[in-house]
Amino acid sequence: MKKLLSAFALAAVIAPVWAATQTVTLAVPGMTCAACPITVKQAISKVDGVQKVEVSYEKRQAVVSFDDGRTSVQKLTKATEDAGYPSSVKR
Repeated sequence: MKKLLSAFALAAVIAPVWAATQTVTLAVPGMTCAACPITVKQAISKVDGVQKVEVSYEKRQAVVSFDDGRTSVQKLTKATEDAGYPSSVKR
């Protein structure tokens, strides 16, 4: 039993090391005015794990840095969609 508890304690300490900062560029074609990026940035910023957001109206995109142990690209695109601005990963 002691070994099992030790293994769980070690896993709890090591697990956060597996998470990494990721950066993704999202295409947000629905931004039609200069005020739209404010809404997009606010929506993405509320997602747990987001570290940095830069939104460009001219490029119709958002560059997001996030902790992949706390969030995912799917949660980021869901946040923009819920705010009225569907997005997808820019390739």
